[in-house]
Amino acid sequence: MSPRRATVVTVVTAVHGPSARFLPDAHASLCEQRLPGRWEWRWVIQEDGMTDAVRPYVPHDARVSFGQGRPGGPGVARTIALARARGAYVKVLDADDRLTPGALARDLAVLEADRSIGWATCRALDLLSDGSTAGFPGDPDDGPLEHGFLLDRWKRNGLRPPVHPATLCVRRELLMALGGWMALPASEDTALLLALDAVSRGWFSARVGLLYRKWEGQATGQAAHAAPVERAARTAVAEARAHALAGLGWTYPAGPDTP
Repeated sequence: MSPRRATVVTVVTAVHGPSARFLPDAHASLCEQRLPGRWEWRWVIQEDGMTDAVRPYVPHDARVSFGQGRPGGPGVARTIALARARGAYVKVLDADDRLTPGALARDLAVLEADRSIGWATCRALDLLSDGSTAGFPGDPDDGPLEHGFLLDRWKRNGLRPPVHPATLCVRRELLMALGGWMALPASEDTALLLALDAVSRGWFSARVGLLYRKWEGQATGQAAHAAPVERAARTAVAEARAHALAGLGWTYPAGPDTP
């Protein structure tokens, strides 16, 4: 009898030139993950562009694949990367961030245990330039997040999501059904969270699963990210999609016999 094949979770990373130098740190955090049973991770890295700046930082590891494409922002890069995704789950890891030990195993445990949970998130800490960390107030309680929870809290909290979108682990079939990341120049990950919240239950783990690096070159720290006209348009279309999806009445998983 042939041995049972490994079960794969795909980790997806969008990267551009300025953030490429952090890829070895992200890779080290992946190598620290200890997964149960025959679970294995595969890392799909997609450059947002076609330059010579990123490839030198891509680890030499058989579990890692690297692709390039026309620049279109991180949402486009991640969605293109899904062509190389395998397995039932997709985990986000931004190029400049680090997973904490055990983060990936906790995501898998939640999603494997309860089919009604479509996606999982966790607590994140800012990783500052001096190596120290800082947390955030107002995290949800540890446990399930019911339909509409994120949208309600997002609107009450100045259009800031109550969970960090960079911590997302999601069922691949659900991610594909929603079209991947939204076609926005920024906030595409928050828009995806709101769409997931509209059609499926989620989960929040109060244990820290991500170190979110703060540095001068990150896209969310640039002035353009907070430009009022564009920000208003991004948030308007993200909210409209969430309401439209909720109004359709389709939920994941479909069917009355879901456990």
